[in-house]
Amino acid sequence: MKIKRLTELSLLTGLALIIFVVELRFPDIIPVPGVKLGLANIITVYTVYKYRAVETFLLVLARILLGALFASSFSALIYSLSGAVCCLAGMLLLRRIIPLRWMWLCSIIGAILHNTGQIVVATAAVRSFAVLAYYPILIISGCIAGAFTGICAQLVINKISEK
Repeated sequence: MKIKRLTELSLLTGLALIIFVVELRFPDIIPVPGVKLGLANIITVYTVYKYRAVETFLLVLARILLGALFASSFSALIYSLSGAVCCLAGMLLLRRIIPLRWMWLCSIIGAILHNTGQIVVATAAVRSFAVLAYYPILIISGCIAGAFTGICAQLVINKISEK
């Protein structure tokens, strides 16, 4: 990997981490575990479309590991990793089908996949299907958050493309 590319990815990782830490300070939108805006995913969606799959995976992995360290939450690490793996796998496949101008749609589908990965892990962790009661709420909030982060990433790409 060239130094310029590594520097760009490092800056994007730092930016995503800053956004994540700032978002931790926000009060919960609704009192349901797992519901949040996920603003750091603006960077993730951007990198899915602008960087190689391995580079995007490493950026997300670094953000999740460092974010869990800053948040002092091992359980958040497990849920974030499971969601990120599902989300990234889906979005990296979808970017071949969904064009750049529709990347917000890829973000919505990625949010659904993220929540699905988290629910699967939560169900296994508590060994109860009662957790599935959260799934509809997570899907609805995930679609809203995914649309928002996708539109933000779309605006960033459009602005950068203007220059």
